[in-house]
Amino acid sequence: MRTLILGIGNTLLTDEGVGVHVLQALAVMLAAEQPPFEGLTLLDGGTLSFTLAGPIEDAEALIVVDAANIQGEPGDWKLLEGDAVDTFLLGNRKSTVHEVGLSDLRAIAILAGHWPERRAMLAIQPQAVDWGEQPTAAVATAIAPVCAAILQLLRSWNHAT
Repeated sequence: MRTLILGIGNTLLTDEGVGVHVLQALAVMLAAEQPPFEGLTLLDGGTLSFTLAGPIEDAEALIVVDAANIQGEPGDWKLLEGDAVDTFLLGNRKSTVHEVGLSDLRAIAILAGHWPERRAMLAIQPQAVDWGEQPTAAVATAIAPVCAAILQLLRSWNHAT
């Protein structure tokens, strides 16, 4: 199964870049995974753009990691799957620092008939979105458990060979 793991965020804005930081930590964990997972693509989605529509449409499964307001404490995270991802995206259309929103990319993929049926989002509550290249301590503590949750999700989706 072709699975896209998309880390979103601006790494110049502290916690806003947590999706990319998770992706970097996950790459290290995946390198040590035995047996290895097949069919994975890790993609730094930066601050999103319409150019991500193609990779999303090509994926059979999609995992997105991003900072998001989940009404929690800084560093809290939530795993959303399937229709819960869509509900969350449609309910959180407020403006962001991203060029386009994930909900915009979802709409493009749906129009093209390629929104992955298997999809998940790991949303992490930010503490600060200010100049800085590292997440705050509270958000940094979420990186390892979010990576572990992604590995568990991949296992449940039967990626191990």
